[in-house]
Amino acid sequence: MSLTRFQLYIDGAFVDAENTFESLDPATGRAWALMPAAGEAEVNRAVEAADRAFHDPAWAGLTATQRGRLLMKLGDLVAEHAVRLAELETRDTGKIIRETKAQIGYVADYYRYFGGLADKVQGAHLPIDKPDMEVFTRREPIGVVAAIVPWNSQLFLSAVKLGPALAAGCTVVLKASEDGPAPLLEFARLVDEAGFPKGVVNILTGFGEPAGRALTSHPLVSRVAFTGGPATARHVVRNTAENLAHTTLELGGKSPVLVFADADLDSVSNAIIAGIFAATGQSCVAGSRLYVERSAHDRLVEILKAKAAKIRIGDPQDPATEMGPLATLRQREHIEAVLARSLAAGARIACGGGRPAGLPEGWFFEPTIVTAADNAVPCVAEELFGPVLSVVPFDTEEEAVAKANDTRFGLASGVFTASLTRAHRLIRRLRAGIVWVNTYRAVSPIVPFGGYGQSGLGREGGAESILDYTRTKSVWIRTSDDPIPDPFVMR
Repeated sequence: MSLTRFQLYIDGAFVDAENTFESLDPATGRAWALMPAAGEAEVNRAVEAADRAFHDPAWAGLTATQRGRLLMKLGDLVAEHAVRLAELETRDTGKIIRETKAQIGYVADYYRYFGGLADKVQGAHLPIDKPDMEVFTRREPIGVVAAIVPWNSQLFLSAVKLGPALAAGCTVVLKASEDGPAPLLEFARLVDEAGFPKGVVNILTGFGEPAGRALTSHPLVSRVAFTGGPATARHVVRNTAENLAHTTLELGGKSPVLVFADADLDSVSNAIIAGIFAATGQSCVAGSRLYVERSAHDRLVEILKAKAAKIRIGDPQDPATEMGPLATLRQREHIEAVLARSLAAGARIACGGGRPAGLPEGWFFEPTIVTAADNAVPCVAEELFGPVLSVVPFDTEEEAVAKANDTRFGLASGVFTASLTRAHRLIRRLRAGIVWVNTYRAVSPIVPFGGYGQSGLGREGGAESILDYTRTKSVWIRTSDDPIPDPFVMR
């Protein structure tokens, strides 16, 4: 079978890379596409193209409103081609088609939101303490942006970087993951069709070495926006020591969900199932640590077991499928290894825990629920990035907070309770960038997100995110017509 070939998008043209690699279909484990692997030469070409475009009047001369219109058009094109993009994402990552279609349709709203935000960035008049002076500030684009995204939710994670960067007037080199890059390389066609001047957006894929290193350390890069794991983030931070680029990091999570006995457990169970088994658990905000008040623990575990057992696992392209495969073989092997260590540490598998019967090909793994006594068990402490829910009981609110905060991560959290006063107490005490109360995994372009601790630095989304792609320029204007005094004459 011939493999589908993809190309890089550099300086407004689709080009081949010197090297290529095969992309594997997670549902079968077989190669289906040939991807370009950008090297240092291609990265240099892309960054240099972005730098030229940043200074070119074709882009730099546009008004903020005109930039916004281009983003609006891009959003419309994403919506128009959502089915094609969804099919590619499902094929290349194993994420089920019902999820990719829904998410990509909503991604269009992010580009529209940032398009509307483009001409809302303002400076300020300063009431200066000096007479005969007018002083004001301007917000100007920071320059060339290196945006790096992982394979999961890549169109969404690209939108929260590309959207504010382009709205602010920056230019971008976007690097897709070497795992499942097809939808972003296809997305480049929509950027081209939208009419952005050449070089404003460049889209590559390739490996961390050399492409990631060359991009994040490039002397012409002024801003790095990275989403991925903490280990890679440390390399990114070291690389930016070379160019001192302003850097934001959206990293992993081991998000706690706290359920109190006064909550509606049947309703709660639906949110928990969606929070951990959607996207096969491969989400940075997956609610993978479940803390349940002891009096409700056994009942909730039984409800969750019954729901997990009914999840339909299979072909991700089938609209009836409810959970697809993991994206990579190494991820499944990682989960299996952590579960083995967890069982040795005293955890018990309530359901799942292995490869589903009847699916000999691909990287499938059952929806799994593990019960554990405390946070010391490996599957409770470590990010698995898969469909594994760890359940731990608690007796008091104080204990629940302590267990929830006992982590090096801090991206998201959830609270389920009928008590409004308890909810407000926990909102203040949970160390996480997001707190969902009686809901889970809701997002909006209007709302910022980001983490505490090793879940990252900075925030993405929301109106303030555009400011991270600007610099402040201070302007002083002397308004007196009198000659400037001689500085060496004392008065």
